[in-house]
Amino acid sequence: MKFLLRTWAMLALLGVLVLLGGLPALLRTGQVDPRGWMLPALLLIPAAAFLKARRGEGAAWWAGLGTAGAVLSCTFLASWHVPGLVPVAWLLGVVALATLSGLQFERFRAPAFAGARQLVGLGLALLALAICWLAKEPRVEPLQRRPELAVISGLPLFWRDGEKGLAAKADAPIITLLRQRFTVTPVDSPVALERSRTKALLLAQPRAFSMDELVALNAWISRGGKALILADPQLRWPMGLPLGDRRRPPAVTLLSAMIEYWGVKLMPPAAGAEEERRFLGDGRMLTVYAASGFDDAGPDCRIVGRGLVAHCGVGKGVATIVADADLIDDRLWLADPAAPLDTDQWTADTPQFVAQALGDELPAGRRWVRSGQALVNAVRWAALAGIFWAALGAVLFRRRNRAHFDRSRQHVIVPKPEIGD
Repeated sequence: MKFLLRTWAMLALLGVLVLLGGLPALLRTGQVDPRGWMLPALLLIPAAAFLKARRGEGAAWWAGLGTAGAVLSCTFLASWHVPGLVPVAWLLGVVALATLSGLQFERFRAPAFAGARQLVGLGLALLALAICWLAKEPRVEPLQRRPELAVISGLPLFWRDGEKGLAAKADAPIITLLRQRFTVTPVDSPVALERSRTKALLLAQPRAFSMDELVALNAWISRGGKALILADPQLRWPMGLPLGDRRRPPAVTLLSAMIEYWGVKLMPPAAGAEEERRFLGDGRMLTVYAASGFDDAGPDCRIVGRGLVAHCGVGKGVATIVADADLIDDRLWLADPAAPLDTDQWTADTPQFVAQALGDELPAGRRWVRSGQALVNAVRWAALAGIFWAALGAVLFRRRNRAHFDRSRQHVIVPKPEIGD
């Protein structure tokens, strides 16, 4: 019985430690990526050496397989999406190399070969560590040929809140990211679009437009322009400027009439609406703040994302309208404000959504935690699956150990007593 309990404890503890070791990276961004468990999986190196010495090589491989299974179960249950093939391959590669590395560190009877085996184990450990580094997603790199993008906004996208003069000039993280795909130009009025050759426009909570400017905006889109319009009926963007300051963006959108003319009606936000994660139909996730929604879609409009987004055809052009402007605030889509180009720091699909609406692409395919309760359940069931796998292995290796003991007893030669004894 002691053998059974000790084997179960050795097999189960490893899987639980690795499973819990990957949660900090997941909780930081909300991304459910098997690669977040690669560094904790290096615990297999000492564990495999220990298990080989106590229970044999089979126990080490059993523990590695159970650890990988627990992690993959957790990723599926937390996001309700099958993990991507490439991240799974990276994780399994690290698990296999870590297990092989640990199996080389047991002491052997032949000291001449012990050093060589240990060097091989060290090399495999370094290779597993290198894979943890190489498996990171690449940064967003700038394109050589970038189309023009006009930006009209009352939000602090090109200047830093709380500073004056030339020192206030600074790009918001979303602009830094868009500059990798577009030649970004701030524009004061839609009338200026008629004199430019730009085909893409980001219109985010702008100031009030005159009738001539509204006509110019509609005409530009009708001629084939592509516009992403962020119209927020209750802006919550934190700003240090006092009320009444002309640099503050409008607290409510001033484009409701134009939006209704295109075929959708912007509804007021629900009472008490706060920060919320919205999943689109294609699996992408946006974090919004006091967002509203659209209703009464006309024949040229389509509403998606539980009413958050409306796609409208305007003449030969397209207008993508979002009932929230706070979503491009880096506090709602970025874990590290200094690293907007690192996709593993994104906490929402906002950059990819914005770029696609403007006619370009950014890395996609991320899996997100569905909710806090989903994550709790995922960890619970994955841990239980790992514990069950450990119990199954304990029974298996007990039978193998008993069979090996019986065979050893059969080969014991009992000396015959001599005559006269």
